[in-house]
This record gives sequence, structure tokens and C-alpha cells, in this order.
Amino acid sequence: MNYKLEDLEVYNLSEIISDKIWDIVMNWEYFAKDTIGKQLCRAADSISANIAEGYGRYHFKENKNFCYYSRGSILEVKSFLRKSKNRKLISDEIYEVLYLELQTIHLKLNAYIKYIGKGSSGSNQ
Repeated sequence: MNYKLEDLEVYNLSEIISDKIWDIVMNWEYFAKDTIGKQLCRAADSISANIAEGYGRYHFKENKNFCYYSRGSILEVKSFLRKSKNRKLISDEIYEVLYLELQTIHLKLNAYIKYIGKGSSGSNQ
């Protein structure tokens, strides 16, 4: 059975959160947007981008490696969100909502990595 990238829930959730973060950062003042904002958006975009790149690889080991990069980006986003909260760029409430969404993505990504790991030496499809 052939699946599309868009069939992966973890991919879709990571796309949604990166768009939410983009919308938040776009309302910041120039300095905050130019410093932490750019890094936060890049890290958030990197979550889904690495899932997509890995999905497009032929061998499951390559896919898994890109998922590990994605997992690193999740932790990077969490770090920038804490900085944003501490610097009063986002409220505690927004921080909590985004943090919980990232936790869900993190868990689903771990499950996807485990699923990929069950592959032998064949392709993703």
C-alpha cells in the first residue's frame, strides 16, 4: 500500500504548529522578530521539513535519521518558546498550549521512528 506524506498525522501536526508559531512571531516588534523570531520559525519549520525529507528517502535508515533531526528541532522550538515566554513575547497560556502540542508531536514522532525501525533493509513504501 502506498501512502502519501500528507497521510502522516505527525507531519500534519508539525505543519499546523509551525504556522501557528509563524502567526505569533509576525506580530512581534522588529528586534524580537529579527533575533529569536527567525530562529523560532526556522526550528518550527524544520520539524515538518525533516519528516518530509526523510519520507522521501528510499531506505528506512535514512528516513529514521531525518526523524532524529526533526526530534532535535522539537527540542529547539521548546527552548525558544521558553525564551519567548521569559522575555514576555508570549503569554504563559500560549506557551502552555504550544508546549503541549509539541509534546504530542514528540510522542507521535517517537512512535513513527519506532514503526520505521521495524523495517528491514527495504524501502519506505
